[in-house]
Amino acid sequence: MKIITTLMLFIFLTHCSTQSVKLGKRCTVAGQDGSFEKSFIWLVDKSAIQNFDKKINKENCKKNS
Repeated sequence: MKIITTLMLFIFLTHCSTQSVKLGKRCTVAGQDGSFEKSFIWLVDKSAIQNFDKKINKENCKKNS
């Protein structure tokens, strides 16, 4: 069991090296049908982190309410 847990932890940590975690309530822009995504935990690819706050932010949550 220790071996499996260690391997799973290793795989998880390796995968997270290309990801960044953003915490806090953030929402996407509502679509034409009024649907949107809301979450408190976001996993963001490090190559897209510069554009993340422009597309997914707290102001969108206020607009969607």
